[in-house]
Amino acid sequence: MSVTDEKTLTKIFDENSAAHALNLARETLQIEADAILALKQRFAGEGSQHFTDALKLLLECKGRVVVSGMGKSGHIARKIAATLASTGTPALFVHPGEAAHGDLGMVTAQDAFVAISNSGETAELLDIVPLIKRMGAKMVAMTGKPGSTLAQLANVHLNVAVDKEACPLNLAPTASTTATLALGDALAVALLDARGFREEDFARSHPGGALGRRLLTHVRDVMRSGAAVPAVTGGLSLSAALMEISQKGMAMTAVVDDAFRPIGVFTDGDLRRMLEHTQDFSKLKIADVMHANPRTIGPDQLAADAAQIMEQFLINQLLVTDTDGKLVGALHIHDLTRAKVI
Repeated sequence: MSVTDEKTLTKIFDENSAAHALNLARETLQIEADAILALKQRFAGEGSQHFTDALKLLLECKGRVVVSGMGKSGHIARKIAATLASTGTPALFVHPGEAAHGDLGMVTAQDAFVAISNSGETAELLDIVPLIKRMGAKMVAMTGKPGSTLAQLANVHLNVAVDKEACPLNLAPTASTTATLALGDALAVALLDARGFREEDFARSHPGGALGRRLLTHVRDVMRSGAAVPAVTGGLSLSAALMEISQKGMAMTAVVDDAFRPIGVFTDGDLRRMLEHTQDFSKLKIADVMHANPRTIGPDQLAADAAQIMEQFLINQLLVTDTDGKLVGALHIHDLTRAKVI
């Protein structure tokens, strides 16, 4: 863009008041909100059977849900496919133009094909739909024209027509794509509920995300174990216990019995509080100053559970014990932070 063009655009914007720009933005949001509300009413009325038919078709699919569309509808199709795949319905996006040049091999007779086109007359889709139907795949069409060719060819048609686009020229796909995306989300949510999809299932398909780390990371994955765990017996002197705390770098030590079961814990905080009222602790045993009955957690519990215990009891360390009550590890809040559990 030339400097002259930039100055012209600046002048044009300056001549339009901020109030006008805000009104246009609000009108756009209102038009798109109205489109979704109208869609809600449609599928609460005469369109309800179409929605449940589409839901049944997708639930009965033995293969994958293949979603396709051109242009802006293609972008929406990609998002719908991604949402389905992450919520328990195996799905993928196939570009209709590429499908006509080899990618149609991605579609099988066991798949369900979801074709998205506002006009219902997208040439690239119409070129491949007969081939898809011939191989035996079922088809759902999402269009804004119930009488369109695509709608007539589909096993189930979902009407996503809108009264008008948010574009002032009523040309650019805006309200129509918003409505289509919302309907795709509605299908995905209905499908995940029908499949009994749970939070844990969602985490398995999002292992790299925060939810995945929270639900898939177990205590044994992040705990310190073996020689890294600070532990002393109750008969040891406080001075020797302080050496263990210093060497292991966890700002605490577990106190264990002869069977290596934790009977107490002593932390840096306990030492600071003790110094306020104790002048001579050279003759003290660690058992004299430890906190008995320390908080523990099992190695197979979720790391998120450990974080919850630490938060609830305002502690920074947690001992890990096995089913026999023996000390097998220790957790510091920093371990959970490094693992991005919290």
